[in-house]
Amino acid sequence: MADKLHSLGEETEQIEFKKSTGELKEGVISIASILNKHASGELYFGVKNDGTVLGQVINDETLRTVSQAIRNHITPAIYPEITRQTFEGRDVILVSFSGTQQPYLAYNIPRIRVADEDLVMEQPMYEEMLRRRDNAMYSWERQRSGYRIADIDQKIFQSWLKRARKVGRISFDNEAPAVVLGKLELCDGEWLLNAGAALFVESGMNELQMAKFASDERLTFTDIRRYTGSILDLSEKASQYIIDAMDWRVEFDGSLERKEIPEIPVDAAREAVINAFAHRRIESGQSVEVAVYRSFIDIYSPGRFPEGMTPQLFIEQPLAPIRRNPLITRTLYYSKDMESFATGLKRIQDACDKVGCKVEYRGDDYGFTVRFHRHCGEGWGTGVSANVPHDGTHGGTHDEEKIRESYESSILSMVKSNNRITRKEMAEKLSISLRSLQRIINEMDELHYVGSGNHGHWEIKHDQY
Repeated sequence: MADKLHSLGEETEQIEFKKSTGELKEGVISIASILNKHASGELYFGVKNDGTVLGQVINDETLRTVSQAIRNHITPAIYPEITRQTFEGRDVILVSFSGTQQPYLAYNIPRIRVADEDLVMEQPMYEEMLRRRDNAMYSWERQRSGYRIADIDQKIFQSWLKRARKVGRISFDNEAPAVVLGKLELCDGEWLLNAGAALFVESGMNELQMAKFASDERLTFTDIRRYTGSILDLSEKASQYIIDAMDWRVEFDGSLERKEIPEIPVDAAREAVINAFAHRRIESGQSVEVAVYRSFIDIYSPGRFPEGMTPQLFIEQPLAPIRRNPLITRTLYYSKDMESFATGLKRIQDACDKVGCKVEYRGDDYGFTVRFHRHCGEGWGTGVSANVPHDGTHGGTHDEEKIRESYESSILSMVKSNNRITRKEMAEKLSISLRSLQRIINEMDELHYVGSGNHGHWEIKHDQY
């Protein structure tokens, strides 16, 4: 007569049995379902549904496979205890797990435990769990900061207030910061809440890191910068960094004015930047990052994309917004620095589609990245018009010669009108750097500077006018 196999009892809403790791995917789904219902539970591999211990072959690779499946396919991430258990000589795997960040998704789908079944969660229940998890009344935004209203940067605050009034989204008669911030629910008496401090105080609450790399890998950088400050100030710094790093091409349409076209839509880049600051997980302490590579530009925001959602859904469908920082996004909406109706990704995509600029959206367990590919829109690399780096340097193609001739003609015209014009004034009028201006002047045989410093003047050797 065969020995009676050991039994662990019956499955419950918090205990699940699987015959072997051949049912690993189903096991991962059960973990998420149990977490959503009870916040903790146990899963056994090597046990029949009725609790009979079958056992299975277990080695280090087996335990590692189970761990990786849980890590890769359950979001938000959990960190279970995975151990080998032995019952009457038969080995099983026990996964003990817990978590309080409901709703959890397994393979991008939320499920709920009902008896011993894992049922797909209904949308209202999923949304309610999201609201509870991100309850604004207990969020980081509404906690009192260590800054007072007196600590705000008045220049940044007044600039924001002016924009908000201009677009007609607020109509506060009183401009006193205490009154405005009170109406915006950004302060508690004289103390700023974290949201208010993040928006208007030059502090270390926000950090921006920016770098340019020589290739498409993070091996050799040609420039690196780090700033702390307010969201409004840092978003402007990041946007300008991208604008300066981009290549611009020039087209001539028969008029006297040259038309400068960026390789990436400026509005799309600005939208990605402000979204990176506004939707990031601020309490993580991580930086917003701008990385300029040879073939693309990345804008990274710490904090996962909303679980169960994809960027494509927000681009294709009119979905309700999921706000990580509702006070911050609402304040930026009032000044039209951003919209709060979940349309940011669609505006980025539409702007890029219009000019043929490829854009990608990349998410992982730690953050979300918008990647703009460079030199891929209409007119780039086709020979129709020249690629003009933003520092004004040029090559030697026919179109580039036309651009250089245009610069030289403009310089001569400015000198003819005012022979004491400074190089800085000329560079500003031409929208190029001083270094690029000097490079062009060095190649103009007909133009010379007589004297020195502010006491000198320009002379045109052969006046072509």
